[in-house]
Amino acid sequence: MPTPRAESGELIDVQPYGDMLAQATSSTLVRTEAIEVIRMVLPAGKKIPRHQAPSAITVQCLEGAIEFESHGRTQLMRAGTMLFLTPAEPHALEALENSSVLVTRLARNQ
Repeated sequence: MPTPRAESGELIDVQPYGDMLAQATSSTLVRTEAIEVIRMVLPAGKKIPRHQAPSAITVQCLEGAIEFESHGRTQLMRAGTMLFLTPAEPHALEALENSSVLVTRLARNQ
């Protein structure tokens, strides 16, 4: 069942899923004309091939470990790390463990 999108002023739970991570699914938490916030659940071994977002994004690792490739290098992201990418920056990732990340992007290039 999809997670309902939050309304303005509502608290959004982004705590680690912990033991429930294997059963969790990705969901859009917020979507407005200005921003979109997605909690992506990535099982170990899941690869997201090279792509680019049309606007700036941030990616915050909530739990697990992922290899994030951008700017010609690969970086290990673990819980508590976050990165920022400018619009149209090519990137790819691979989950090394069951992981969840919070992706925030501007819905339009601002």
